Amino acid sequence: MATAKTQKVKTGGVAADQLRSFIERIERLDEEKSVLANDIKEVFAEAKMNGFDTPAMRQILKLRKMDNSDRQEREAILDLYMRALGMADNRDEDD
Repeated sequence: MATAKTQKVKTGGVAADQLRSFIERIERLDEEKSVLANDIKEVFAEAKMNGFDTPAMRQILKLRKMDNSDRQEREAILDLYMRALGMADNRDEDD
C-alpha cells in the first residue's frame, strides 16, 4: 500500500511536485519574456524618434538571424520575382 507522502507526490501516475515545478518555471520565463518584449519595443521607439526606419531595422534583424546561404537564396528568389514582375532593373539579362 502507498504511503500518504507517495500519494501526495504521485497523483494518478503524475509527479505533482515535478509538474508544479515545470509550470512555475514556464510562468517565470513567460514573465521575463514579456519584460524583454517591452524593452525591445522601447528600443524600437527610441530608434524611430531618432529617425531610423524601424521596419527596415526589423528586416535587418530577421536577415542577421539567417544562415548566409539561406539569406543569399532568399535574396536571389526575391530578385527573380521582382524581375518577373518588372520591379527590378533587368540590365543583366540578354533580351
